This record gives sequence, C-alpha cells and structure tokens, in this order.
Amino acid sequence: MHGVTEYLAEGSRVGIRHYTHEDGAEFIARARESKALHQPWLFPPANVAAYTSYARRLIEDPTKAGFLVCERDGGGIAGFININNIVEGAFQCGALGYGAFAHAAGRGLMGEGLDLVVRYAFGGLGLHRLEINVQPDNAASIALARRCGFRLEGFSPDFLFIDGAWRDHERWAITADMIRT
Repeated sequence: MHGVTEYLAEGSRVGIRHYTHEDGAEFIARARESKALHQPWLFPPANVAAYTSYARRLIEDPTKAGFLVCERDGGGIAGFININNIVEGAFQCGALGYGAFAHAAGRGLMGEGLDLVVRYAFGGLGLHRLEINVQPDNAASIALARRCGFRLEGFSPDFLFIDGAWRDHERWAITADMIRT
C-alpha cells in the first residue's frame, strides 16, 4: 500500500497511477488471490520474474501505457488497465486490457477507473480512439465496456491466442467525441 500517492487522475473512490517496480509484491498477491475470477479470460503475472518483465514493458515501451486503479482510501490496488498497441499519426488509437482484483470486484471501482483512464488517454495522451477486444462469454468485461460508453463494433474470429487456443473476440470502441461530459 502507498501512503501519500500522486494520481494522474482521481475519482470519488479511486485514483489511477502508473505501475512501479515496487508494486510487485502487492500486485502478485492480488493476482494470486484473483485466479478464479480471472481465468480463463486473462493471466496477470503471479510471480516476481513475470511481474518484473510485465512492469518493465509497461513502464519503458512507448507503445504501452499501464495504469493501476487504486482505492483512494488506503491506496490499495483494486485492478489494472493497460493501453497496448498505441499507434500515433493518423490513427491515434490504443487497445485496452483490464482486470479487477477479487477483493474489489463488483464494487464499481473498475468502472470509475476505466472512465479515468479513458479521459486521461483522450486528454494527456492525445489519443482519439480506444478499443477493447473481449471474449463473447466474458459477461463482466462486456458489461464494464458498455457501462463506460463503449460501442460494439464487430466480431473477430480467432483473434487472440489465450490459454492455449485462438479465441474469438467482440470489438468494442470509444472515440474522444463520444465522451460523456
């Protein structure tokens, strides 16, 4: 947990901030506690070596931006939201991936965090479009995308290799002009 934390953006219950290498122990513990919630949809790093590599990519790679969603009351990590495959130029787009940790699931914290990340991406990062690719049976992830104003744009068969197989995904997206003010 963090004492005084500077957030990139804050809501009423959560703030978002970038990953640090020092977050490893808490992130790993939360990922391990949340295995049943996450699988078969996602597999966040659950050991030191995996977290170190994962965090390094999110911190150093300019085509990625990683955010931890932290509870303002105590600073504990409630979940994570990453913008991957950031493309600049005429596209100005990134692909979102996210996950709540079990202790925070169902409390609305990720919705607040996703709204903050979307606004930050369209403001501070200068992006125009964000996409979410989600497996059709992942009802919680689809509900979060819908709640945060993303629109369903299509279906991509055999889109991502997850858990040993190519998985179909729905494509959801939001553009800067769609943001609720």
